[in-house]
Amino acid sequence: MDGHSELPRLLTAAETAAPVEAVDVVAEDLLRRFGATRVSFLIVDLTGNAVVPLSTATPAEARVGQQADRIELFGSVYEQVVRTQQPYQQTTDEGERVICPVTNRGDAIGLLELFLPAGHADPGQGVLDAVGAAAHALAYIVIANQRFTDLYTWGKRSRPLTLAAEIQHQLLPPSLTCEAAQFALCGNLEPSEDVSGDTFDYTLDRDTLHLSVTDPMGHHVEAALSATVLVSALRGARRQGAGLLEQVRQADQALADHGPPGHATGQLVRIDLHTGQAQLVNAGHPWPLRMRDGQVEEITLEVDPPFGLPLPVPHPYRVQELDLRPGDRLIMFTDGMLERGAEKVHLPALLKETRHLHPRETALTLTTAVLDAVGGHLEDDATVMCLDWHGPQETKRHVGSGADIQQASPRRTKR
Repeated sequence: MDGHSELPRLLTAAETAAPVEAVDVVAEDLLRRFGATRVSFLIVDLTGNAVVPLSTATPAEARVGQQADRIELFGSVYEQVVRTQQPYQQTTDEGERVICPVTNRGDAIGLLELFLPAGHADPGQGVLDAVGAAAHALAYIVIANQRFTDLYTWGKRSRPLTLAAEIQHQLLPPSLTCEAAQFALCGNLEPSEDVSGDTFDYTLDRDTLHLSVTDPMGHHVEAALSATVLVSALRGARRQGAGLLEQVRQADQALADHGPPGHATGQLVRIDLHTGQAQLVNAGHPWPLRMRDGQVEEITLEVDPPFGLPLPVPHPYRVQELDLRPGDRLIMFTDGMLERGAEKVHLPALLKETRHLHPRETALTLTTAVLDAVGGHLEDDATVMCLDWHGPQETKRHVGSGADIQQASPRRTKR
């Protein structure tokens, strides 16, 4: 059975359905095509540590019901599929179980799980390929339809967000992970109980990768408003084609003119995808870490003023060269990763331990370690952006169902 030949019909069926029913269309289609007894879509929640069954279809019923309990990922077959980005097959009492990753450019959106009737013959590679193709298509269907409904956003949330947290999450990039030929990256934010306005951002154009990490002072809505002004100014300047210095100047001016009292630290990085040349502006922010050939070192930078200081503007900023070579891993983070209690986490040592993990698992491991070290009660947001730089000589990804399978993670150990 050729799964790829089914894709146009599947996409048309999803487009015909209402946005909230698009996932059900895929589930119902798989029920019919393979005689499945159950098909489920499980979405990865905001923490990255669990999945939530968002839609389950059976031959008698196929609709979104009440949100089910979160299923912890660690140690489960679901975690294995997310981590390895490979399908999973198992013979169970309920039937032949198949789980495929629902992923787009390394962004692990969720999982597609299917049960064939008990006693069903081995589905064979053709069926597995068809289910994998449907899962890959489902990633695009979810991305397209989440623009029109809150269903998918709702499914990712295991608890209600405060107003400050709602603002903060809207400032993050739509996808926390991105893979390209020259790099793979992922950011992760573990908010404090009071929300401190941390953000990270990235965008990719034809020639350049842009990265930023920012951290306003303060808490609650005031910090979220500062972050809104800062991130919006940076994005606006970047989208006008401004260079690093002009982006920083506009952000500094905007925060001084329109932000709540206070300031914000930040780092902006720009990497030329054709030459590998990297430049950085450091606005009063903690120095990043770089892992090269298995060794971790702090990148000592000149420290320029934070954004929005109550001093005459513009403030002086410098563009600094960033030594980045193929095979390097770059870690940018906020000071919440260094807060009281978090000193129990030795970041360089943990970076060495996680050197074989994808940036997706590495960023999650780092923030989780800090959260665990403070007993689950952060006084400041803990934010990490992890970049693996493959180099400008790389021109193609090794794609398997939405992920670069050569970059997938081995087993992640629990700390």
